Amino acid sequence: MTTMSTPLPLAGSGAPSVPTPDRISDRAAIRKLGRIALNSLFVFSCLLVVLFLVLHAYVAWALSHPPVASIVSNPMLAKNLAYSEVTFPSADDKTLVDGWWIPSVDSRQTVVLSHGYGANREESWVPMYDLADLLHRLSYNVLMFDYGFASTAHKTPATGGIIESEQLLGALQFARKQGSDELIVWGFSMGAGTALQAGLHSAPVDAMILDSTFIPDSDTLYQNVRNYLDIPRYPSIAAIRWFFPLMSGNRLEQIPAQEIQETAYDFPIFLIHGTADDKAPAYLSENVAKAQTNSLSQIWIVPDAIHEMIYRTHTDEYVRRTTSFLERVHTEVLAKASTAEPSVA
Repeated sequence: MTTMSTPLPLAGSGAPSVPTPDRISDRAAIRKLGRIALNSLFVFSCLLVVLFLVLHAYVAWALSHPPVASIVSNPMLAKNLAYSEVTFPSADDKTLVDGWWIPSVDSRQTVVLSHGYGANREESWVPMYDLADLLHRLSYNVLMFDYGFASTAHKTPATGGIIESEQLLGALQFARKQGSDELIVWGFSMGAGTALQAGLHSAPVDAMILDSTFIPDSDTLYQNVRNYLDIPRYPSIAAIRWFFPLMSGNRLEQIPAQEIQETAYDFPIFLIHGTADDKAPAYLSENVAKAQTNSLSQIWIVPDAIHEMIYRTHTDEYVRRTTSFLERVHTEVLAKASTAEPSVA
């Protein structure tokens, strides 16, 4: 009888080994952990994207809807100045504008005060009532008004001057209708930049005084956002620009920032700016000044002065320089009027 035995495989012969249940379980666990990690990473990335979008949508909304304090006084209470409540349309007839008309007896000279971003017609830190009183004593009518973002009755978003320039043009038209032969805009911060935007549309003015001029562009926008929120320039500015039209109805690209700084306006401009301004860099006013050709135009750069506080910190010199400019403008307006009058045969 022959007995046969099945040969056992020799070690290293290349025969496949059979995975044990423990090894199969380990591989499945690793694959499962990998899927969990990938899913978690995907969810986390989505959350970061959502948070990024929500943050920048909020920034765009906050920029176009700044908090503005309520009006707490009026020209009579603040400076014993008689005034009347007025409402007039913007130049494009799309919005209504509320303000105060402070008349000076038999005067045909008017100054329109153009307040800054996040403020109303009172703009106490400038301070507007002091300027209105000064101008009234110089025999100027004064028009103080609210831009739409500061209005309670006729609210509009802040648009960096797009809507606001139409509202300022409406204010100038209103002042002309009151018999103003000589018309000056005195603007602050974005109210100064808005005045220059209005100037691009043939604003009916004889001169402008512009304090701490702010012109929105990518650089100044980022600088101001960084004052409150530490975010990277890219892609934050691009995201804010994308959301801004959704929040305001207008695109930041519509603001002619470069044109404002390169235009030679056909009226004299007195630019005032501080070197320590952390909201509107002084180069904005310097760029505007370089482009001017009118012999009366001038610039006053104040060392270490901060945004919109030059009147308070250099009151005497501020009053002396601005009133001197107003006198020179008045002399020029009178000279033009005399040459325009027909000669009597």
